[in-house]
Amino acid sequence: MAYLYYTLIAVGLYLLSDWLLDRLERIYGSRLQYRSLVFLVIISVLAITTSQIITFINP
Repeated sequence: MAYLYYTLIAVGLYLLSDWLLDRLERIYGSRLQYRSLVFLVIISVLAITTSQIITFINP
């Protein structure tokens, strides 16, 4: 069952990262030059944060 939870969290993080990148590009006014790198940073920060939250809730 844990695999299902982690899969759902991963899909949610991907969708949230994509949305955040889209919002950032709208604020900037055009597509970012290093879009893939920015996406990687966003999803990495969210994944590490989520991992720490899960570890804190379920030691």
